[in-house]
Amino acid sequence: MAKRAGWLGRLGSRLHKMEARLNERRAEVEAESTGDLPRPAASAPEPAVVEPAPAVAPVHGPLLPERPDPVSVVPWGMRVAAEASWRLLLLAGMLWVLMKVISEVRLVVLAFAAAMLVTALLQPFVVRLRRLGLPRGLATAVTAILGFVVIGLVGWFVVWQVMENLDDLSDRVRDGINELKLWALDSPFHVTEKQINDIAKNLSETIGTNTEQITSAGLQGVTVLVEVLTGILLAMFSTLFLLYDGKRIWNWTLGLVPAAARPGVSGAGPRAWRTLTAYVRGTVLVALIDAIFIGLGIYILDVPMAVPLAVFIFLFAFIPLVGAVVSGALAVVVALVTQGVFSALMVLLVVLAVQQIEGHVLQPFILGRAVRVHPLAVVLAVAAGGMVAGIGGAVVAVPLVAVTNTAVGYLKAYSREQHHLGAGAIGPGPHGATAVDLALDGQTGPRT
Repeated sequence: MAKRAGWLGRLGSRLHKMEARLNERRAEVEAESTGDLPRPAASAPEPAVVEPAPAVAPVHGPLLPERPDPVSVVPWGMRVAAEASWRLLLLAGMLWVLMKVISEVRLVVLAFAAAMLVTALLQPFVVRLRRLGLPRGLATAVTAILGFVVIGLVGWFVVWQVMENLDDLSDRVRDGINELKLWALDSPFHVTEKQINDIAKNLSETIGTNTEQITSAGLQGVTVLVEVLTGILLAMFSTLFLLYDGKRIWNWTLGLVPAAARPGVSGAGPRAWRTLTAYVRGTVLVALIDAIFIGLGIYILDVPMAVPLAVFIFLFAFIPLVGAVVSGALAVVVALVTQGVFSALMVLLVVLAVQQIEGHVLQPFILGRAVRVHPLAVVLAVAAGGMVAGIGGAVVAVPLVAVTNTAVGYLKAYSREQHHLGAGAIGPGPHGATAVDLALDGQTGPRT
């Protein structure tokens, strides 16, 4: 019995050791599979903690799909139209505010614009005098004085000719009205003398009843005269400073431009100035040719006030298209009232012939392609300028359009050149709802 009890004890201890080894081996295998350090063999493995699954709320009804981003739902064309629309509205508001400001200070604006035109006409003389050795101040003074004297003599000559021929013109107008009256009585329109007398009576009564309005218009005329004199003085002073110190004024203006756009603007400015100079010179030459040839035709046809009419044709030629029509119509009306229908038709033929030569030969040859503007742009510019600032606005509108056209064309060419040289496009990259994903084309580089 004692031997049997000893043997069973040894067997139990061996089984206990085997169990401990198995547990130790099991712990090593679990540690290798989970990456944890092996646990001591004496300790029993800890039971794994199982977290309960989160409770899922019951869903009542069918599952709804997730709604997409509203930006991705709006069509591309509508997004582009929307962004273009608010930008156009912003530009329109800015232009409206600018036009309101210009209309409030149009006297100053028109005086400075007139000074720019006169400076573009007189600056070549200053350059020539400086090449002859005159100082800048003396060359500017001589050119300005001679220019203002010539302009003043032209104005005085027009007024003198009108006052000299006013009595003769009134007599001829009276005779022409009588001739028109006789022609109307003998015409097939069955106009009676009583109807003509009634028209004359109504006209005289209208003039008599509107005496107060006529008087107030005369007072307004005095105010306009004062404004004109003020504008002339402003234009004269501005012309002096532009002739004397134009380069320094331009450099100061460039300082107001952002640094990124300054190289392009500094190149566009001289080209725009050359365009303005060419426009003013060409317009003066074309207007002078029109005035000489139409004035000679009027003088040969024995139409009174031939010289003042020629001067009016010269002045109105600075308003493209519209000015030629108005001055030609004025010459035809004077010829009709003073000389009759035949002389009026002959004057009309002379005006049309000279204007056709001007439009097809003189302007393309003298002005050239540098200042060529489409006729539709000319008509719209003259109409807009006249609505904003009257006759002065109509005169300034076309050279403004020509200068803007030159500047914009140069800036476009400059931008393309910078892009080809590797400088990249100017401005921020595309962004927002209408941004194009340029990464597919390999164009994701930063912009300068």
